Amino acid sequence: QVQLVESGGGLVQAGGSLRLSCAASGGTFSSYAMGWFRQAPGKEREFVVAISWSGDNTYNADSVKGRFTISRDNAKNTVYLQLNSLKPEDTAVYYCAGFHQRSGSYYDYNEIYEYDYWGQGTQVTVSS
Repeated sequence: QVQLVESGGGLVQAGGSLRLSCAASGGTFSSYAMGWFRQAPGKEREFVVAISWSGDNTYNADSVKGRFTISRDNAKNTVYLQLNSLKPEDTAVYYCAGFHQRSGSYYDYNEIYEYDYWGQGTQVTVSS
């Protein structure tokens, strides 16, 4: 089975930054598209950012575009989420997720149903 483990969450003031990491094991990481989702108290889980298996394409939710950046290091089986200019409304549990990406196929990277593997999440709290 594929396992994903997030780390790097914490408490930060508004305007601050954090870098989240997601370490993968048990599968072929280099063939996985990877994404980050988040779930705030009382809200549904929502898409944040995603990256293709090659790293050539990234996708961003409008709410975080220009502030959050996803990247990956396939040699380390790790995907990162750089969080900048954090706002209190960014407070949520952030989840790493992945799916096996087949060449030549179309994917809705912003949709939960595309993802097969999920981490347990890491808490990000932004104080006002």
